[in-house]
Order: sequence, then C-alpha cells, then structure tokens
Amino acid sequence: MSPAEPSGEAGRYDALDLLATMVAIVGGDGRPLYVNAMLETESGLSRRALLRTSLFDWFVEGAQLRETLTAVLRNEIATGRFDGTLRRNGMSANDLLPVHVIVTQIEQRSDRVLVEMLEIEQQTRQDREERAIGQVQANKELIRNLAHEIKNPLGGIRGAAQLLQMELSPPPGRLKADSPSRGESAGSQGLLSPRELTEYTSVIINEADRLQALVDRLLAPHRRPHVVVDVNIHEVCERVRALILAEFPQGLTVARDYDTSIPEFRGDKEQLIQAVLNIAQNAALALQASIAEGDARIVLRTRVARQVTIGKQRFRLALELHIEDNGPGVPEDIRDRIFYPLVSGREGGSGLGLTLAQTYVQQHLGLIECDSEPGRTVFKIVIPLP
Repeated sequence: MSPAEPSGEAGRYDALDLLATMVAIVGGDGRPLYVNAMLETESGLSRRALLRTSLFDWFVEGAQLRETLTAVLRNEIATGRFDGTLRRNGMSANDLLPVHVIVTQIEQRSDRVLVEMLEIEQQTRQDREERAIGQVQANKELIRNLAHEIKNPLGGIRGAAQLLQMELSPPPGRLKADSPSRGESAGSQGLLSPRELTEYTSVIINEADRLQALVDRLLAPHRRPHVVVDVNIHEVCERVRALILAEFPQGLTVARDYDTSIPEFRGDKEQLIQAVLNIAQNAALALQASIAEGDARIVLRTRVARQVTIGKQRFRLALELHIEDNGPGVPEDIRDRIFYPLVSGREGGSGLGLTLAQTYVQQHLGLIECDSEPGRTVFKIVIPLP
C-alpha cells in the first residue's frame, strides 16, 4: 500500500492475497496502489519495491496496457483483455512471462482499475495435472484388479508345477519303474527323461515366482499401512543422497540446494524416501555414461511455493522438491507416459519406479511433474504444507 493510500483501504484488498492469479490495483497514472502475494512471488520483487514502480514498466507492451487502462477509466469499455509479456526479476528484459491481462474498472471508483494477470501456461498446466491425477487413479484401479486376477491362477500354476516336480524326482536310489533313463531308451522313444522334465518344471516355478514378485510390487502401495509422522524433507533428501552415493561412489556428484526454512509436515517418511529414491536412482542410471567420464551431477533442491493449485484444490503453501540431473533426458516418445505402469526408457527396467513414486506422493495430496530436455531433466515433487 502506498503512503498516500488510506489505512482503511488495506483491509479492503486483503482477500486478493488468497488468489492464485496475479492482481494489482492501479491508479489512472499507472502507479500500483496494491499488489497481491502472487504478483509479488511471480515478479521476483517485494511488494514495497513494486509499489514504487509504474505498471507500464512491467510489460513489454506498455503502450497497449496504457491504452486499455485509459479506455476502461473513460468507460469506453467495461473490461479490456490482451495477451502480454510480464517482465520479472527487477523488470529484466531477459526474464519474461507470457500472461493474459484483464483490466476491469472497480465498482463506484472511476479513478482506479483492477489488473489481473493469468499465466498463459497456467491453465494448460492445471489441465495437464488434472489429467495426470485422473490417469494415476485409473492406473491404480487397473493395477489392483489386474494383480489380483493374476495372483490366483499364478498360485495354481506354481502349485501344479511343484507337484509334477515331486512326481518326477523320486527319492535317491529309486527310479520310477516306467521312467526311461536319460540315455538311449529315452532318446529312442522320443521322450524326455525325468531329469529333463524336472528342469522344465523348475523353469515354470522360477518364472511363477518372478511374476509373483512383480505382482507384489504392484500391490505394495495398497498393502503397506500409511505411517504418519512429522517429516523433515531434508532428512528425506539426506537419506536418499547417502543411498545414491553408496551405490555410485565414483563419478557422480549429488549436490544440495536446500531452503532450510521449510517447516515439517505430517506424512509417511518411508514412502517419501522411496519416492525420492526411485526418481534419483532413475537419474543415476540415466547418467551411466557421464559417471564413467566423471561429470555426472544430480541436484536436490527444496523451495516453498505459494498459492499452489493441485488438481482442483488450492493450497496456501507447498513444498517443491526438485531432483535435477544433467543426463541425456527422457526419451521423447515416452515423455508423456513415464508415470504409466510398465513404461520404461531403460532396457531391462521394470517401469514401476515412477508409477510407485507418483502413487506415494499422491497419498500426500501432492503430485510429480517432469521437465526434460537433453542435458537437463527436472522432476518436481509438490506437496502441500500446513
């Protein structure tokens, strides 16, 4: 609030701080009389600093904004809209944010207008998040139903193979009377010997066990009880960092970039460790070539975000945990499907690590996003804070 603004006006606009969009109350000369918290966050300037500037300096299209503001103040139009480019971080010409600008006259006050700025990519991102959340829920139901459908016949197959193996493997020193030996008689009759048949039953049992282990992994998030404790996200990061460095002791740097002011929150610490570890391990495996050359790097970065919308719910504060690596990036053909079960960009990968990570984070009302290009991949975990 500027010094000239009456103190009673401050409370009048306080509710604008709750909005997830950028808002300013502006006088006819373009001087802001009030800016909300989201504009303060997105612009990279403090509220006090913003109030000492001119709205027209914020935009690349300053002249277009001036014309729109003047037309609204003269009642030539009720509302003016245009797509503009907001300068951020000290009105830098290099840090630009595309926004949709809405200029509206404030009721019964002809000397000021309300200017609302919506990040153009925000709606697209929200739609993408809603689709991702819906897809994860659908995947969860599909996995649970499929896993249960597989378990019953799998147990029967394994049990039958075990019984057959017992029949084909008589006690030592005693052969079945009707079983040809492994030599000439078996070959002459075109039949497999008991020993050969036992090898095949062992294959059936081992493969059934492998499928059982896969089913158990698919069902793990739904079986394990949710143990809620006070979680310090940096303890989670340090645990993951230690595990990654123990697995890749040479050629990999795991850097820290922490905001130590982030408060503790209620959550399942072990689930979060597993979620972050799955992402970090994927990053390390993607960095194998760089590890061999000694220049592989992973960064664990924590920040606080304000007025965050996850799905259709808005939160005043949220934790942002970035896991960044300098690897080759996620293959473009699977970039939109990396959180789907059994989708992997690595030969021999199970395709379950990111699916389980997304499930664990969603159980904390959060989500995971990915931004990837060659040389830089960032997985961002967003979790609401109290």
